[in-house]
Amino acid sequence: MSDDSHYHGIGLMVGLELHQQLDTPRKLFCHCPPVIRDDEPDGGFIRRLRPTQSEMGEIDPAALFEFKRGKRFYYEYYRDTTCLVEADEEPPHEIDPSSIDICLTMAKFLHADPVNEIHPMRKIVIDGSNTTGFQRTAIIAMGGEIEIDGTVIHIQTICLEEDAARKIRDDDSNNIRVYRLDRLGIPLIEIATAPDIRTPRQAQKVALQLGLLLRSTGRVKRGLGTIRQDVNVSIRGGGIIEIKGLQQLDMLSKVVELEAQRQERLLEIRDTLLARNITPDQLQAPIVDVTDIFKSSSSKVINRALKSGGSVLAVRLPGFHGLVGQEIQPARRLGTEFSDYAKFWGGVGGIFHTDELPKYGITEAEVEQVRQAVDARDTMDAAVIVAAPKEKGMSALNAVVLRAQDALKGVPPETRIPLPDGTTKYARPRPGAERMYPETDVRPVKITRAWLARIAKNMPETLEEKETRFIKELGLSRDLAAQMVRSLYLDLFETITKDTQANPTLVAVTLVNTLVSLHRDGVPVENLSESHLLSLFQGIETGVATAEAIPDILNYLAQHPEATLDSALSSLGLGVLDSDMIREIVHKIVEERKDYIHEQGPRAIGGIMGVAMSQLRGKADGKLVKDIVVEEVQRILNS
Repeated sequence: MSDDSHYHGIGLMVGLELHQQLDTPRKLFCHCPPVIRDDEPDGGFIRRLRPTQSEMGEIDPAALFEFKRGKRFYYEYYRDTTCLVEADEEPPHEIDPSSIDICLTMAKFLHADPVNEIHPMRKIVIDGSNTTGFQRTAIIAMGGEIEIDGTVIHIQTICLEEDAARKIRDDDSNNIRVYRLDRLGIPLIEIATAPDIRTPRQAQKVALQLGLLLRSTGRVKRGLGTIRQDVNVSIRGGGIIEIKGLQQLDMLSKVVELEAQRQERLLEIRDTLLARNITPDQLQAPIVDVTDIFKSSSSKVINRALKSGGSVLAVRLPGFHGLVGQEIQPARRLGTEFSDYAKFWGGVGGIFHTDELPKYGITEAEVEQVRQAVDARDTMDAAVIVAAPKEKGMSALNAVVLRAQDALKGVPPETRIPLPDGTTKYARPRPGAERMYPETDVRPVKITRAWLARIAKNMPETLEEKETRFIKELGLSRDLAAQMVRSLYLDLFETITKDTQANPTLVAVTLVNTLVSLHRDGVPVENLSESHLLSLFQGIETGVATAEAIPDILNYLAQHPEATLDSALSSLGLGVLDSDMIREIVHKIVEERKDYIHEQGPRAIGGIMGVAMSQLRGKADGKLVKDIVVEEVQRILNS
């Protein structure tokens, strides 16, 4: 059975939310420049955020979760690139119109229907990443579609929203999280697909295609952190899992694959528990203090907790023997899920469970005493242990018990975050509908017919259209054209081929291959400016530099970014020789090898060419050298 048929068989459904920073002259709700900075901030201030009730008197569970963690937030600012809007000390300005333009362009690409009037909303965010306690977001268009390998994937919404503040670090000793306000307010486009995606590979293709369309606008930011993906995954009988903040596109299919696997394993665990006749009422065993059992324990973790005044607590999980230790993702077990809940809700370092014990200095005798203390006498019972301050330990084990009760349902809906290997871990409960309410400080914006007509008239060329043009008009190979349209140097390639007569294939190979090779060799190619590369190809066009000298010239300019093309050529001794000098050098080489030429005949051309280029590389055009070599070899053969 193929992978695709397996995913169809389990009813895999995936929806994507693609978030991309827009390249605009200002932030979304103020006139500060949208720049990320690494220099020392000018100052900061502390806030604590609290959840509020909706109009119906309800509180969003995710917001309540974050509030219960009791964190304070320190916000770093810059006097010249952040303002009172980011600090929530001044009302927001009008929506940046250039950001709306980009969203409307994407709506046109995706055949979506723009709204008649843009009404910003507030979305509660209480993890501290927004000073206001909410994120401003607005629907720009609805509907639309994208086709992937003959399958139509529907678009639900295209939204415009402000990016969050940038997390710098956590100060756990003071329960403070530090954010920087430089990123807060940078415009983001959010494109949400319907849950039409049916395989992990298809999810990755959809994300790639959307990313290429966004790049086609020519007005999105590039680099790590400028694009993020949220993925909603479910299988038949499972729950909707939201995986937030995936930045590496090449990991998307792996994340979906492993989440589908996790849900399959959790459903198998559910079925085993039901077969063992376990009910939610049974999973309400009391938490027991078992500190006395570990007074003389060899476990370093437990001893450390006891020395700092902590306790050792345990709880029985009826029917969970052999299941807590069951792997649900690579190197992650159901016990890992329990531990994630204990860490987040109780603030502990982790848990122990009887499926993995004796281990970590805990002896078999101690395990047996714990089982007796929590009344885990049935061989199908498991026990979970935590060593921590008593209040934290109680919260942690209560969270474990609640998660164990959810195991009877199968897959609890929740928000998770991706890990580097493609697995995920618990982050918080899924947000509810109570988190959205109208924004009262920003005026609505009407989308007029004239506005839409201007967008339609100025639609950019898609990358697929560029690729076709590069093949037909510039003569690039299909592979090279595909590489070029996905390169960071795409705009520079178009500038060079427009402003010079340099061979387009040579330009493309230099940008997508030569620079990569130099980078792998440790050359600091990041020091090369666009003017360096433009002047290089202008020099090749005018004959002052040769194609063969490109790697040496770029290496020199990267090491000496203040240098010019002329100074690089002078320092490297790569000034181009005139044709008379080239002919003189080739003539001398041929005269010294007459016997070789008579012996090899026309085949000697290759050998003579190699000798000539070893002396002339970087100083003469290779085609000219070859023409002269052929003439000189023929002269000897005809003599």
